[in-house]
Amino acid sequence: MEQMNDSYMSFATVYDEFMDNVPYDEWVEYLSGLLKEYGVNDGIILDMGCGTGSVTRRLAKRGYDMIGIDNSSSMLQVAMEYKQQAVEENSEKEAGILYLLQDMREFELYGTVDAVVSICDSMNYITDKDDLCQVFRLVNNYLEKDGLFIFDLNTEYKYKNILGESTIAENRDRCSFIWENYYDEKEHINEYDLTIFINEDEEEEDIFTRYTETHCQRAYSLDEIKEQLSVAGMVFVAAYDAFTKSPVREDSERIYVIAKEGFQEGKKYNE
Repeated sequence: MEQMNDSYMSFATVYDEFMDNVPYDEWVEYLSGLLKEYGVNDGIILDMGCGTGSVTRRLAKRGYDMIGIDNSSSMLQVAMEYKQQAVEENSEKEAGILYLLQDMREFELYGTVDAVVSICDSMNYITDKDDLCQVFRLVNNYLEKDGLFIFDLNTEYKYKNILGESTIAENRDRCSFIWENYYDEKEHINEYDLTIFINEDEEEEDIFTRYTETHCQRAYSLDEIKEQLSVAGMVFVAAYDAFTKSPVREDSERIYVIAKEGFQEGKKYNE
């Protein structure tokens, strides 16, 4: 049995199973350290491209009031299941997370936020420079004065030298996937085709449904990121080799970028 799906439609149901090797606790420890270093100790944080809410929930546990946006209804459905579980467990901060089904390129909020974060290479999914600039403009618009924007990116080095023309396969008890990766050096576009097999009926252990999906990401240089932040009116602060305070290297596989709100007359949503 085979079904075709939009990006993340089928993968959402097993996403957390395949991401069980991601050290989210360590990632959020690093992220929260950056937030506090730049004065964001509490308040409202927007998590863009929140997916199933793995980062969103962990930041909520640290005392932040969280909003999560994602353009995948399937991913948000999983996030809402976690939220319902938090309600049942009387976990107030997690239960209070607001999830919104929105595209990062045209998101709308009810007011400003103290910080915006975007982790797990969500920015790489914005494959057009003008669209990336628009995302940055919206972030700038919804940040409080001197508000903080932290996001990560996969680098061209990773796409070209680590992923390249590779095939990755993994198995779990009820699901497996084959990931075929292609990187176009001229266009700086990384495309990977996912074939996913999911056992959706516990009583039929040997029957799997086959799904196929295609995902595209773009590699941006740090100079391109700085340029688009500037055009959007934001202030570039720093960039680090991921999970360190070291400068970005030629062989960095993931980087973290920190920017701040740049005030523009009349830009604020609530003014």
